[in-house]
Amino acid sequence: MEWTIPGTTLTARREDADKIDRMFQSMFLPGGMVLSQVASITGLEAYTIQNWVKRGFLPSPKGKRYDMEQLCRILNINMLKGVFPLEKICRLLSYINGSLSDESDDLVDDTLLYFLFVSLAARARYIGGEQEWEEAVRQVADCYEEIVPGAREKLIRMLRVMLTAWVAGRLKSEAESMLEQLQQNQQ
Repeated sequence: MEWTIPGTTLTARREDADKIDRMFQSMFLPGGMVLSQVASITGLEAYTIQNWVKRGFLPSPKGKRYDMEQLCRILNINMLKGVFPLEKICRLLSYINGSLSDESDDLVDDTLLYFLFVSLAARARYIGGEQEWEEAVRQVADCYEEIVPGAREKLIRMLRVMLTAWVAGRLKSEAESMLEQLQQNQQ
């Protein structure tokens, strides 16, 4: 079944969620992405991305090229911005990665965080109650090797928040679409 990859304008088969990292890697073979490519993939305006760099939400591109880690940070922010203001998203990302402008203190790099989330989001349609959500989050986090004690539990808490926010954002969009249809039917 086709779905839009979280935080992007790209579509893929939901069953291929665990292969999306390879698809992204192939996009970086030429040595990174220019701003227009990042804007196209994310659906964001170029000035928005530049503003996020200026505000310290992600490191500056090197030689006007964004690497996969920067793209994944942008995608993590993009998929949460429909639910949280940017300051709260940054606090959430800082929970697991410390200073957003310093990658040396990251417990989980943004690339791994993003692809773990994509794998989790692909399952979200089939996750029932709270116990199933918890099991799915833990299964996705199983591949993470802790670099410090307690990092896996932080990752699990982070993925729980991200999944809840992403689902809430999708439900909000669906409700807005339904309301729009109601209003059109009234006319």
